[in-house]
Amino acid sequence: MGKTKAVRNHPDTLCFKIGGYFFLCLFALICIVPFFLIIASSFTSENYIIRNGYVLWPKDFSMAAYELVFKNPIKILRAYGITIFVTVTGTVLSVFINAMAGYVLQREDFKWRNIFSFYFFFTTLFSGGLVPWYILCVKTLHLKNTIWALIVPTLVSVWNIILVKGFMKGIPGEITESAKMDGAGDFRIFVRLILPLSKPVVATIGLFTALAYWNDWYMCMLFIDKSELMNLQYLLYQLMGSVKALRSIASQTSVAVSSMPVESTKMALTIVATGPIILVYPFVQKYFVKGITLGSVKG
Repeated sequence: MGKTKAVRNHPDTLCFKIGGYFFLCLFALICIVPFFLIIASSFTSENYIIRNGYVLWPKDFSMAAYELVFKNPIKILRAYGITIFVTVTGTVLSVFINAMAGYVLQREDFKWRNIFSFYFFFTTLFSGGLVPWYILCVKTLHLKNTIWALIVPTLVSVWNIILVKGFMKGIPGEITESAKMDGAGDFRIFVRLILPLSKPVVATIGLFTALAYWNDWYMCMLFIDKSELMNLQYLLYQLMGSVKALRSIASQTSVAVSSMPVESTKMALTIVATGPIILVYPFVQKYFVKGITLGSVKG
């Protein structure tokens, strides 16, 4: 006990801790400053941004960008609802499917595991192309103008399957064998034993999947024509395109170009698009740390 306290109070240890905290704070500041720059610029007038560039504190305060973004609040709220539903539903289904696939592929009693592993890996090297994939989704699966068009095409991720497979290999096989001796089936073993022990990797692929669904606009562009089914990202993408088109028209007329808040609108759209998803990080971090503790297997 005395030796441990002496090591903690040693000058080298204290210098190392001070240096570590200093660089950690510096790195955190480097990460936070751009976000503050985006927030401040979104509340700055277009004229000031054109003359002086982006600032960390709004000098010429203006709400023109947010007035433009929320000109039709019902449309924005509906797009938020679509995006949240797609993100939550898609993340839950994708994580569950990828985790089950990874669990099966690491089971030594599954004799075709190497064949299926090669098949999954082979699909990452070659692709059939956009046109056959589009025909499959529209003509065979009938996903055109449905909410499932934003979920189904990206449900399976080979990278996530490989990640889960590698993690679950570290779980002792004796756990599965003892559960089978007690009469538990494969699905019950997976849900009641394997998933709780795999919380770190589940939290990791869950975060990646949620970010992918939240930021996706490509599927909406391909499969959605109805405005009531458009997600937030694609709606904001269309709005930004409209603003640029209006500014282009204004530059050829007597309307002042600076009256079109293009730059501040970009920043406002960033805040609107990234605001809610930031709340996911604290929860994922909490369960990630908890999963490391629960997932540790002591020999």
